[in-house]
Amino acid sequence: MAEIFACSFTATELDARSGITEVVTRLRKMGIPELRADEVQIALAEAVNNVVEHAYAGTAPGDVRIRCSLDPQRLWINISDAGAPFPDGQLPDGKAADIDVPLDQLPEGGFGWFLIRELTSDIHYERNAGNNQLSLCFEIQVTQA
Repeated sequence: MAEIFACSFTATELDARSGITEVVTRLRKMGIPELRADEVQIALAEAVNNVVEHAYAGTAPGDVRIRCSLDPQRLWINISDAGAPFPDGQLPDGKAADIDVPLDQLPEGGFGWFLIRELTSDIHYERNAGNNQLSLCFEIQVTQA
C-alpha cells in the first residue's frame, strides 16, 4: 500500500526552499534512506526552481503543488503549477554540459535537467487544463522508520 501526502506553496525562492525541505523531511520520516533522500532533494529542488524561474517568469508567482506517493520500491513525485508550459510542450533533453573548456568559459547553467534525468528512473510531463504536470519516479528501498 502506497503512502501518500501532498503540500503546496507559492512559487517564490523562499517558499520553494521551505516546501522542498518539508517534503524531504516527511520522506525521511517515512523511511527513505539518507543518500536517496539527498538525491531526491537535489532533483526536486532543480524541478521546483525551474517552476519558480521559468514557469512563472514575468507574472505573479502562483502555487506549486506537490504530491508524493511512496511504496516500498518507488517514489513518485508529481509537481503541478499553472505557469507557462515547456517550450513545444517537451522537457529539455538534459544533456551533460561540456566542462572541458577554460574556467572563464564554463557554462553558468544547464545542469539541472541533466541532474534530474540522472537521479530519476522515469519522468512524465503533460500540460492539462492550463496546468503543468511533471512526475518524477525514483527507485527506493524503504527502511523501517
